[in-house]
Amino acid sequence: MSDKALDKLREAVWKANLDLVKAGLVVLTWGNASAVDRERGIVAIKPSGVSYDTLQAADIVLVSLETGQPLPGERLRPSSDTPTHVALYQQFGSIGGIVHTHSRQATSWAQACRAIPCYGTTHADTFYGEVPIVRPLTPDEIENGYESNTGVAIVEHFRNAKLDPEHVPGALLSFHAPFAWGKTAANAVEHAIILEEVAGLAMRTEALNASASLIPREIADKHFERKHGAGAYYGQKGEH
Repeated sequence: MSDKALDKLREAVWKANLDLVKAGLVVLTWGNASAVDRERGIVAIKPSGVSYDTLQAADIVLVSLETGQPLPGERLRPSSDTPTHVALYQQFGSIGGIVHTHSRQATSWAQACRAIPCYGTTHADTFYGEVPIVRPLTPDEIENGYESNTGVAIVEHFRNAKLDPEHVPGALLSFHAPFAWGKTAANAVEHAIILEEVAGLAMRTEALNASASLIPREIADKHFERKHGAGAYYGQKGEH
């Protein structure tokens, strides 16, 4: 299937995947990026196990947003994480791009099964509160629909904790690694970069002071609202 809109979607996802490598968030093939065309019900995602060194825009796989299955004519298998991406797109209607990595610092928090505390304004500029840790999957969830249930667990956590995925654009999977998302694939990459940075800053903060205090709520609110609130004034007009 090929037309200008789909070619543009593949191109955006291809670039997002390469940007993960440029940002140092991906080792070998441990990561993937996707984007969704909601009008057509199509998700574009990296093919499974394909080296970033040889990846081309034409390799990006188109799958159904409804079923997660490749569209007719697709020649490569989509990422093994496709069911997670599809589950998030289905339940988080405001997002347009998703990134999954095994970036070193964020994954360390995931393996420690710890949320990333908000210690300062660098974190508060993008994440409203901690970067959450999602519960481990049950043995049955792992055995039956592991990747899909990963997405279900993320959605479950956000609903139970009453979190807005636009205000908290990422999460950590216990014993696994981070997912991040945004309005577009490029925006999701940006959030993955920020998530990795705040993960490292939090590690260093705790190394310097094991009893470090969380950022005062008034400062956190100010930094988040000036970028993302109704009266946001950070940046130039038309950027938000």
